[in-house]
Amino acid sequence: MAFFGLFGKAKTIEDYVNKLPSGGMTVRALRTLDFIAPGEWENINNFDTLIKKVTRESDPVFVADVKKQALKLWSDKKEGYQKALDIYQRVDASDKILGLAALADKAGDKINLLSFLDKITPEADTSQSIDFAVKVLSELLAFIKVNGLPGDGVVDFVKALNEYGKDSQMRMAALIAFDGLIPLGPDFLNKASDSVKKLGPSSLEQNSLFSRVKGFIPEGQGGAGMIQKAFGPVASWMENFAASKNLTRESTLHGLSQFIDGTDSKLDYLGAFIDVTTKYFEHTGTQSVASRLIERAGNEA
Repeated sequence: MAFFGLFGKAKTIEDYVNKLPSGGMTVRALRTLDFIAPGEWENINNFDTLIKKVTRESDPVFVADVKKQALKLWSDKKEGYQKALDIYQRVDASDKILGLAALADKAGDKINLLSFLDKITPEADTSQSIDFAVKVLSELLAFIKVNGLPGDGVVDFVKALNEYGKDSQMRMAALIAFDGLIPLGPDFLNKASDSVKKLGPSSLEQNSLFSRVKGFIPEGQGGAGMIQKAFGPVASWMENFAASKNLTRESTLHGLSQFIDGTDSKLDYLGAFIDVTTKYFEHTGTQSVASRLIERAGNEA
C-alpha cells in the first residue's frame, strides 16, 4: 500500500493522524467499549494534540522539535513505522458494501441491521476463526516492525500486551469483542485454538487477509508456525483481559444496541456488518504507531 497523496507527495504520519474521523461507524463502535477503561481512550485526530498528550508537554518549541524528529523517523525507510501502519491498513482493506459509507455520517440515527441482511454474508465459524488468528498475527507483525525486532518477536510481544497503551488496548478489546465474542460466542478462544492447531499452508493461502499481510513475515518464519507459537499465550492474555474488564458478548451487544437495532438476533450477521462498516484496526493502529513515534522522538529531540 503506497503512502502517497496528491501529485505523488509522500504522506506523513501527521497526515494520517489528522485525517482520522471524529465520528462515524468506527468511532461509534469503539466508544461502545469505553466501559473497559472509562474515559481513558481518546479519539485524538490531531498530531500536535497527540504530541502534547503523549509527552505531557505543551511548550510550542518542544512540540515543534518532537514533531520534526517524529517525521524524520517516519521517513527513514530503515525504520518499521511505515510498514506497521501498512499492516494495520491492510487488515481493514476488505471490500465494503456499496452505499454503507453513507452510514458514517448518521451520527444520531439508529441503524437497522435487518435491512442489510441481504447485503452481507457472514463467514463460517472455521473461516471466522482463521481470520481472528490472522488478525492476532497482524498485530504481532506490526509490533515487530514498530520495535525493530529480529526473529518472530513472540516473547517480547506477549510481555508487551500487559503494558499496551490505551489505543492498542482498545484495538485488542475490539478484536476480542467484534471478531471473537459476537460471531463465535463466549467459546471463541477454544474455537480459534482448534482452528489454529489445524492450520497449514494451504488453509492460510486461501485466507484473503493472510494474503495481504504475509509479505511482512520475517525471513525464515512461516505464517502458520508464528500463529501457532503466539496464539496460546495471546489467548491466555485475552481470557484474563476479558474477565478483568467484564468484556462479554452481553456487554458488547448492550453497547452496540445504542446505535444498531437488531443486535439481539442474527449475531453472525452483526459480526459481518461490523467488519465491513468499521476500520478499527487502521484507526487505532494509526494512533498507536504515531504514539510510539512520538515517545521515541520525545526522548531524542
